[in-house]
Amino acid sequence: MGRVEGKTAIITGAASGMGLAAVELFAREGANVVATDIVPGLPDAVAPLEGNIISVHHDVADSDSWDGVISSTLDAFGGVDVLINNAGIFVPKGVEEEDLDGWNRLLGINLTGVFLGTKAVLPHMKAAGGGSVVNCASIAAIVGGNGDGHGAAYSASKGAVRSFTKHCAQWHAAENIRFNSVHPGGVFTGMVSSMGFATREEATAAMGSTDTPLPPYMGMPIDIAYGYLYLASDESAFVTGIELVIDGGFISH
Repeated sequence: MGRVEGKTAIITGAASGMGLAAVELFAREGANVVATDIVPGLPDAVAPLEGNIISVHHDVADSDSWDGVISSTLDAFGGVDVLINNAGIFVPKGVEEEDLDGWNRLLGINLTGVFLGTKAVLPHMKAAGGGSVVNCASIAAIVGGNGDGHGAAYSASKGAVRSFTKHCAQWHAAENIRFNSVHPGGVFTGMVSSMGFATREEATAAMGSTDTPLPPYMGMPIDIAYGYLYLASDESAFVTGIELVIDGGFISH
């Protein structure tokens, strides 16, 4: 029996990287998966994967778009047990370089998207007697410097996700709805490759080995997906409000 057998999970930012790895892993472990993303390549990305998977075009910063995701989820699978708020963007601009439009756009995706997703699933999880919400934060929510890649808005958004998760964990525990955050360190995703690195080895040489003590010094998307899986499954039934750091030891300095 799979670790999330029979559960229905919405996974945002699912067209690539950690989100796509989570879609494949959750489906393999028996979940019904609703894969969402704003990029047009989502259907092609999930098409080769086996399991009960549907894809839905989705802007996480738009409440009407969330209504569409919930409607598609209920039509396909009848309910929702798990939400993985994985979608996010990174912009390496400090306070002096960032402008208000960029700040608002990033917070809209990274933070408001988490808020809207939580509001969208709560009624259905309450009606079902429980559920699990997993929010992707970052080590940037815990440490600065190299930990946030010089992204002021990114760091602020992930710090807010961290505290919002704890708020929800406290206020919805009595309803058996668990909220936890995952805090990746350096992971070789499309976000990292967009910074000009063709391979994990190139990215590791430039970014990873100095600050991350655990070889191979930079994680892969599946490393984060396994964290999502644990927090979504009944294995973590007595776990809420935690910060699961998956960073190869970066913040252990």
